[in-house]
Amino acid sequence: MIEASDGDDRGDGTLLDGLFATPAMARLFDDRARLQAMLDFEAALARAEAAVGVIPAEAAPAITAACDATRFDLGAIGLAAADGGNLAIPMVKALTAAIGGDAGRYVHWGATSQDAIDSGFMLQARSGLDLLVSELTAIGDALDALAARHAGTVMAGRTFLQHALPVSFGLKAAGWLSGVTAARAELAHVRATALAIQFGGAAGTLASLGDKGPAVAARLAAELGLPLPPLPWHGDRSRVARIATALGLTAGALGKIALDVALMMQTEVGEAFEPAAAGKGGSSTMPHKRNPVGATLALASARQAQALVPLALQAMISEHERAIGGWHTEWVALPQAFRLTAAAAAQVRVIAEGLEVDAARMRENLDRTQGLVLAERVMMALAPTLGRMPAHHRVEAATKRAVAEGATLHTVLAADAEILATLGADGLAALFQPESYLGASDAFIAAARDAWRRGNEPRGG
Repeated sequence: MIEASDGDDRGDGTLLDGLFATPAMARLFDDRARLQAMLDFEAALARAEAAVGVIPAEAAPAITAACDATRFDLGAIGLAAADGGNLAIPMVKALTAAIGGDAGRYVHWGATSQDAIDSGFMLQARSGLDLLVSELTAIGDALDALAARHAGTVMAGRTFLQHALPVSFGLKAAGWLSGVTAARAELAHVRATALAIQFGGAAGTLASLGDKGPAVAARLAAELGLPLPPLPWHGDRSRVARIATALGLTAGALGKIALDVALMMQTEVGEAFEPAAAGKGGSSTMPHKRNPVGATLALASARQAQALVPLALQAMISEHERAIGGWHTEWVALPQAFRLTAAAAAQVRVIAEGLEVDAARMRENLDRTQGLVLAERVMMALAPTLGRMPAHHRVEAATKRAVAEGATLHTVLAADAEILATLGADGLAALFQPESYLGASDAFIAAARDAWRRGNEPRGG
């Protein structure tokens, strides 16, 4: 596990980190942590090559001891990178100078800049994925509890932002939970299958190491605790693209929750609210406001994270053995995607763990259309006798009359002698009990919760 640095020197500044990053993820992907990850590669490479006999055994301890990012001038390395086109070139030069003597001659032996940069990123990505999986676990546990607690809390289901049919808030929470379950599984899968060392030398052949290249690569992978791929992947950016895509999918699942909560917090709806806190959600001019600031920041972060995914996908179409620009876009896009996804997760966790649910308002809103949300139920009850389409037309006409007259749908239908004769007074009245028209909701909630719990089970070794 990479330890994030304590410094403030981040590539994108710190002013907006409180909005679009978490402290842990920002530290993990700040400039010093990026440099340290590349230095970890250089130290591991020296140890691997010394073990295989490629470089003198005494060179490895000296190189390893010097691979400490706090000993280097980040600003100078950053400025010098412009001449070579990447950070590894000035880093290797500075590291070599810092070591000096005979050991300095063996720094970066047989490697190329992309080996250090890509392997360093993989070390950071491993820790970043672990942070996100941990956060999603907390979110999922909170949503699991909401789904169980509100399985019988009836509310209006909405399609095209209009009342559709009765649903339970537990089912809505189960839908959120299902998205988080899938996202966490994808992150875990990518961690297990996409991470790998990068080690191919100048053009992916390790020719400079003679017949010892494969042995060094295997030892290097063991040193870094990363998988050894079948071959170097300088020109195959699918591993990075898969990580980016997993982040985008995660951001989507989080953004869905945030958007639903923001809509439920609307004044005219008022069905659920982010947890209140001193100074949270206020307006600079309107003292009465309780804005959905957590959902807002989660949405903004999620949308930005998703917008970065195409950059990683585009980088897959690269030129020959090393790209001219595509690979370079990953250096900004992927760290930022990690920061943004973490920011969205942090906000959604607060929302999920402290969501205030107004069940009475949910029922009040459900009743607002005076039975119209149960029109489908009446239609299906009439269909065996009248036929589905005739029943549809009959109930549709009744709904229009109910709206025009400001009457309940039940009242209008009860005035229709044929309908009353078909369903009976008690039968018709029973159709307007929304609690009994939730279909397979309980089964769906149980299935979502079961999938989450199975995801929490430890995997066999």
